[in-house]
Amino acid sequence: MSEVSITFQSDNVSPEALAHLGEGHIAYVKQVRSEDVPELFPQAPKIAPGLKLFALHAADGTPIMLTDSREAAIANAWSNELQAVSVH
Repeated sequence: MSEVSITFQSDNVSPEALAHLGEGHIAYVKQVRSEDVPELFPQAPKIAPGLKLFALHAADGTPIMLTDSREAAIANAWSNELQAVSVH
């Protein structure tokens, strides 16, 4: 698997254009804390605090899945024909 690295300068892209960038084709992987899970995934069961997890989001920010490995999030994106990018 490969990842694409994309860099944008926020002053060159409107918030509206950024919100629609890659819709249906791009997803992003973001590291999250287990304490943030209830806000992102309200239906998720309780998770112990202090864990480092990875969330896969659609380009518009909609959460898709939660996992304990970055590789699993990327694999899920690929299995759904989405190009995965990382958010730091």
